[in-house]
Amino acid sequence: MTQTFIASAAFGLEGVAASELRHMHLPVKAEAGGARFEGELIDAFRANLWLKTADRVLWLLHEGEATTFEDLYQAVYRIPWERYMQPDAQVLVSGKCVRSQLMSVRDCQSIAKKAIVTRLMEKHRVQRLPETGVPYPVDIAIHTDTLRVTLDLSGDALNRRGYRTWNGEAPLRETLAAAMVELSPWKPDMPLYDPCCGTGTLLIEAAFRATHRASGLKRSFACERYPFMPHDAMQRLRKEAEAAYAPETAFDIGGSDIDPEAIHLCEKHIAQAGFPYRIPVEVQDLRTLQLPQERGVFLCNPPYGERLSDRDSCRALYRDLGLMFKRHPGWSLCALSADPAFERNFGRRADKKRRLYNGRLECELYLFIR
Repeated sequence: MTQTFIASAAFGLEGVAASELRHMHLPVKAEAGGARFEGELIDAFRANLWLKTADRVLWLLHEGEATTFEDLYQAVYRIPWERYMQPDAQVLVSGKCVRSQLMSVRDCQSIAKKAIVTRLMEKHRVQRLPETGVPYPVDIAIHTDTLRVTLDLSGDALNRRGYRTWNGEAPLRETLAAAMVELSPWKPDMPLYDPCCGTGTLLIEAAFRATHRASGLKRSFACERYPFMPHDAMQRLRKEAEAAYAPETAFDIGGSDIDPEAIHLCEKHIAQAGFPYRIPVEVQDLRTLQLPQERGVFLCNPPYGERLSDRDSCRALYRDLGLMFKRHPGWSLCALSADPAFERNFGRRADKKRRLYNGRLECELYLFIR
């Protein structure tokens, strides 16, 4: 039976997530905060397994107007929770309210949980719910008086791939790194190099793409514990993803950073991602970097200089990136920055720009294409 799901995504990544779902042959439409798609429950699991740029997969159970607490209670109560939750279900309700008449998040969570618990006790004919069983994260979102009730099918956010257990300063989120790889002109048969590689997230996400590795291959999802899910079909999809993964595929991906500690962590992450010794990284000042390949793509997330004291050194770094770009006339370069003076210091206007957000920080992805 066809259902409606939402792949939530960071601002700026909604279209990228929608494109991924389109490649899965699912009807999809990008919207603020994500991409809405139609499919069966097994399609939602497939989205969890393969999506690189989305944060979560949510099952939309109700959407409609709610201007009073009674509206909220009745809307949540009418959802057939007994089909999904057993009598010992652990009901976890989160909520948010934006520009709505119902603005108390705590009250909305309390009322929604009461509606769920009341219906479960009535339909399962029990006097109490011990809540010792499977956790069910339910989200109550009210935006301009429109109520949306969803069940989280992901659990931990999808950026939790499992390979990054140590973080350096200002780590790049895996979903944003994957989006940068997708939006760049790089293809897996081309060299890719990150001269500011930090702890290696961009390099690893590129290697995942080159080896056709499902982002969620090595992790579990909340929906795998839900009894109503098609477990046999989910196991088949996992086996298909394992068969599709080709870790020995040849690729030319590497990087460097001026910080020895960052390179130390980067090598650990590369090994945990399943690519030990496959992605060469080294301590290297980009001012002296000279690569032998005639063509390729530089992809990087240099420091932004949010603090005034750091801004001059960051802008000097952008000038050095521009000089490095000139030393490699066959290479394209893509860089993410929150500094509006990036192009001026780099020494050239970008051929393309894309608005993205690194956390809550508004950035531009600058593409200099050759």
